[in-house]
Amino acid sequence: MSGLRLRPRRSSSSTFPMPRSRLRHYASAMPMSSLRPLHRSSSSTTSPARAWSPHAAFAAATERVRAGALRPEDAHTLFDELLRQATPVPERSLNGFLAALARAPASGNCIRDGPALAVVLFNRVCREEAGPQVAALTGCTYSILMDCYCRARRPDLGLALFGRFLREGLKTHQIVANTFLKCLCYAKLTDEAVDVLLHRMSELGCVPDAISYNTVLKSLCDNGMSQRGLELLQMIAKEVGVCSLNLVAYNTVIYGFFKEGETGKACNLFHEMMQQGVEPDVVTYNLIIDALCKARAMDKAEVVLQQMISKGAQPDTVTYNCMINGYATSGRLKKSAKMFREMKSRGLMPDIVTCNSFLSSLCKHGRSKEAREIFDSMTAKGHKPDIVSYRILLHGYASEGCFADMIDLFNSMKSNGIAADCRVFTILIGAYAKHGMMDDAMLIFTEMQQQGLSPNVVTYSTVISALSRMGRLANAMEKFNQMISMGVQPNKAVYHTLIQGSCMHGDLIKAKELVSEMMNKGIPRPSITFFGSIINSLCKDGRVMDAHDIFDLVIDIGERPSAITFNSLVDGYCLVGKMDKAFGMLNAMESLV
Repeated sequence: MSGLRLRPRRSSSSTFPMPRSRLRHYASAMPMSSLRPLHRSSSSTTSPARAWSPHAAFAAATERVRAGALRPEDAHTLFDELLRQATPVPERSLNGFLAALARAPASGNCIRDGPALAVVLFNRVCREEAGPQVAALTGCTYSILMDCYCRARRPDLGLALFGRFLREGLKTHQIVANTFLKCLCYAKLTDEAVDVLLHRMSELGCVPDAISYNTVLKSLCDNGMSQRGLELLQMIAKEVGVCSLNLVAYNTVIYGFFKEGETGKACNLFHEMMQQGVEPDVVTYNLIIDALCKARAMDKAEVVLQQMISKGAQPDTVTYNCMINGYATSGRLKKSAKMFREMKSRGLMPDIVTCNSFLSSLCKHGRSKEAREIFDSMTAKGHKPDIVSYRILLHGYASEGCFADMIDLFNSMKSNGIAADCRVFTILIGAYAKHGMMDDAMLIFTEMQQQGLSPNVVTYSTVISALSRMGRLANAMEKFNQMISMGVQPNKAVYHTLIQGSCMHGDLIKAKELVSEMMNKGIPRPSITFFGSIINSLCKDGRVMDAHDIFDLVIDIGERPSAITFNSLVDGYCLVGKMDKAFGMLNAMESLV
């Protein structure tokens, strides 16, 4: 396949060596204890009343891991007993326990880092004299531990462990080889992973399978190389056969293209896979429908949905979420509501994502009252609204100026067990500030801080913008200085607000200072379009001299006026009857523009 190219090889430390004997370079000098916390010496335990069964003990511990009830001390006690009793534990029991640890979610006072704990216990077995007698370390064991290093975001240690595996002389099987590929991909050594997949698996005594292909394809697509993923997919289909690929491989590349904005290539691959007899599943159809909905190609999304149903792939909650959100975003609320009803008629219960999507569409179109009805029905049917639901409805009320409803909903949050966050308070502050009710806005700002929440840059920007519009520049600068003292760095929007306020209220010295300050911080200065809108606004209000002062400021900071800026001033001078000034601006425009 001519399209697939590996990059020129880097130094030997990062490329995959050709002879099998040199695979061992992955056994780096890095100690395997890199993830190992300090461990106490084995505790002495009282001999049990009856014979200790490692199979039963490990089976019980595995169940406790899955239930989230095993503590790290319990795991160490289990291994203390294993090493003390010197009774071999069955291979499947040991590997099952380590695999459960590798996948264990963090759970409060119990296991907080399952993969790291699995590595520590593995190292104990390797370190203790009785270890080899009580726990036979197989290829599966090494594979589980290599996976642990990937989950702990230390694939480099996984590669080192693979080198140790080779030194032990253990036979490489498919699971180990696939985990080795996973380590390479997690270490961002995708070229090396492709090389191993295509040329080196035989050296490991293995033949690539669907998992091997999917691992490398996912890495290519995750790293923005979906075109190479497609070339690899097509090469495998041609040389090995489509039967060696599964639907996951096609879905991976299709999703990669969508993520990179290559909608055409994704759709072409979708049609290609069907021509080759690979039937898409609900995941494939959802990928296509989601992309079409985001592109607002709702008619095409509808066609794919009907095709999906006709092919026997039943739409799920994700399918309808995409369609509902797509129609809502496109402003087609009746269609969105139709999909909502159709979803329920199919026995699918709308989840919180569906409901929030529908709430958002209603609120964006000024229909907050209807949104509140949906919100209340969610609660009645057992769907507890989350903080996103509250934000959407609060923002809807704020946009429509429904202050009583907004505050009533805000007060209900606490009784429903939802704590207001910074974004919620910012919505309330913005609602009052937009209507010039700054005393109310500042009361909420103060309450927010009293509740232990720190305003973010959006909160400060909202307050500063409102104060600037009202001509309260001293108060606006006070909040500006406060945000800096609190460690919140002003962004372009904050500076633009203050500069505009200073210009509109005649403080051009302050405006120039702010322009210099933002440029010193690496923030691009305001464009001529920004200043042009201020000049145009002042000219329409008859404040042509103030507008001309800003024009001079623009030239002073090194910005080049546009023809639109000159036209605004010409129109402004004509409006106030100063024709000589208007002709002067025309002459200046000819020389500068």
